[in-house]
Amino acid sequence: MARSVTRRALLTTASLVAFDAVVHAERSQPWRVGLVTSGQGDRIIGWFREALEAKGYREGKDLVFELREAKGHYALLPHLVEELVALKPDIIIAEATPAIAAAQRATSTIPIIMAPSIDPIGSGFVRSFAKPGGNITGVANMFGDLTAKTLDIIRLLFPKVRKIGVLTSNNPTHPALADVAVRSADVIGISAQRFVAPNPEDVEKAFADMQAAECEIVYVLADPPRRSLPSIALKYRLPTVYQVTNYPDLGGLMAYGPDIKALFVLAADYVDRILKGANADLPVEQPTKFQFVINLQTAKALHLAVPEQVLLLADRVIE
Repeated sequence: MARSVTRRALLTTASLVAFDAVVHAERSQPWRVGLVTSGQGDRIIGWFREALEAKGYREGKDLVFELREAKGHYALLPHLVEELVALKPDIIIAEATPAIAAAQRATSTIPIIMAPSIDPIGSGFVRSFAKPGGNITGVANMFGDLTAKTLDIIRLLFPKVRKIGVLTSNNPTHPALADVAVRSADVIGISAQRFVAPNPEDVEKAFADMQAAECEIVYVLADPPRRSLPSIALKYRLPTVYQVTNYPDLGGLMAYGPDIKALFVLAADYVDRILKGANADLPVEQPTKFQFVINLQTAKALHLAVPEQVLLLADRVIE
């Protein structure tokens, strides 16, 4: 019996090797992977390179990346996606809801990987998490579900806060997220007002408006990071809390949300499976890792004493 099992295993392994050799022999060109980001793509494309390299892909030989960046100017996305589609990529990775929406309008045949989406069902990208039902699948990020907990953390760090400003962009998911933030703040006795900075160059005016409106704290809703935002927040002496956990590394005070790098590593799994023959009806996945990050250098610059209770909650402290 042992001899039979061993022979079968050897035959199976040989068949897989032969199949892989045939696939590579038939494909004379590397896979073309389009990556369109609503923000900037340097860090993201690095994560994808690392994750796909770990799966055995060699950039330039097995695949090539085509990167398009909106850098926070979402009106550019339709044109950027049209450029990608014209290159006939094998797959498109779209970062954040504005880019996913532009990709959805541009093609119904090229597989699109959401990396990530705030509300893929409500945005009309998929029919359900289990059965997306089209050419779009990927990762959701659960930011809406985390808002109430984030406001509880704000209350711990700022027990006397009376009013917060909720900073949004032209991201189509932000009005609903801002409503959740306003309602959640009201439950714990905090007034919340929404302010809109459509493009990165509008951020400073929004902070000036929040300061004039006597907001004591700013809560920034999820978007690809606007890198000037932490320095502007410090300039206006407004403690700022973020949904995207990259911000404390850029000088932001604190953030609570999913592990952003882990979301892109998970998206790379979708790229791998689809390039190996899976269709785009793979179930949408949600994050399992969440982080609360505090930058104590920024707290010191703002003359904030962070309570021990809050420090104990932190997954990562930047000192």
